[in-house]
Amino acid sequence: MNSLRLLLSGIVLASASTVMAQGAKNIRLNEILTNNTASIEDEFGQREAWIELENTSFTTYNIRGMYLTTDRSVLDPKMSVPERIKRMSVIPNGEPRTQIAARQHVVFFCNSNPAQGKLHLSLPIPMSEPVWIGFYNGNAVELIDSVTVPALAADQSYARHGNTWSIKSPDNVTPGIENFIKTDETKDAKLKREDPYGFGITLLAMGIVFFCLTVLFLFFWIFGVIMRHFDEAKQVQPIKVVTKTVEVTHDIAHATGNILQDGLKTKGIDKEVYIAVISMALKQYQDDVHDVESGIITIKSHQTGWSEEGNQMTHFSKPVIPTKHNAPQIPTTPEIR
Repeated sequence: MNSLRLLLSGIVLASASTVMAQGAKNIRLNEILTNNTASIEDEFGQREAWIELENTSFTTYNIRGMYLTTDRSVLDPKMSVPERIKRMSVIPNGEPRTQIAARQHVVFFCNSNPAQGKLHLSLPIPMSEPVWIGFYNGNAVELIDSVTVPALAADQSYARHGNTWSIKSPDNVTPGIENFIKTDETKDAKLKREDPYGFGITLLAMGIVFFCLTVLFLFFWIFGVIMRHFDEAKQVQPIKVVTKTVEVTHDIAHATGNILQDGLKTKGIDKEVYIAVISMALKQYQDDVHDVESGIITIKSHQTGWSEEGNQMTHFSKPVIPTKHNAPQIPTTPEIR
């Protein structure tokens, strides 16, 4: 098990090293100016020799920790790494411009003091003499790119065009941008020059196709979810039925409340009446066969006529004095509880 883990770890590290090495090889020397009298200035207004690096890939790569040198002795394979590093100028950390984007450039000032800025190197470059410049990977062993710059006149540069180098006149020097730019160049010619093998346009076309397919997939997926939601909503009981049930329940409760209030006021309704009315209302509610009306139930008292006997007694011509024996028996009304 441990052997398997070590093997997998070794494969991962080797893959990562290969990817990093491939990314580093996309960085190359692009343009060099050794005698600067009228070209670009640094942050302090000084004109110094400069070296331009270019990222030829379509991805971003950070060149921090890599090395530039003008000392040919570092080509000795027997030289130790610490000794080789002493003869080189390291590209420092902490500078966003060392994160070179795709097809972009960065310029380093040479014969300078690194304390003046992250893009200032102490790399010695003679003004009017040939000079060899080497660009090394962060391990200070792998030589990524190198070029021998011939003796240049003031403000001339030595620039790469494809795999060839040539001297550019002062009015054609292009620090920080692509070399040999032509104002009358067509878009097709520029695309052919920047992407001679068609990899960039192929990746762009495939990216557009996959993006469109992704958009279509998301559209139809969201549309399907919405339609399923509508189908499920149709299967649910309509809200109208629920609303009607709530209204009926409210009406029954209101009617029952009115009955109870009327009964308390009149004090003349029997308990059986309450029970009968409530039972009838509940039965109708459960059967759901009754009509929804106002819900107000009114119970009125009914005159039985039993009290008219007293009025009839006033029709006699001679009043009869009631006595203990002949007094009429007036029925009493039973108390309703």
